[in-house]
Amino acid sequence: MNDNKKSLDTNSSAENVEQHLQELEKADYERLYYSQEQTFSADELANTINERRLNELMAQSDEFLSGLNSEIEDFDE
Repeated sequence: MNDNKKSLDTNSSAENVEQHLQELEKADYERLYYSQEQTFSADELANTINERRLNELMAQSDEFLSGLNSEIEDFDE
């Protein structure tokens, strides 16, 4: 009889853990879903974007593409 009660307690614990994990997963999903629904004003976006870093990245990509283009032209010759 003692083993049967222990088995029931174990199942109950496992069920509680499973239920808790499902609730956490649902909360994470809802947080992600609702965060995608938010709209941002132009001012909020301007405050979020690091314009200096963005300009640096764009300059690096321009340099990379220019170098790649010259390599491709040299390859044809």
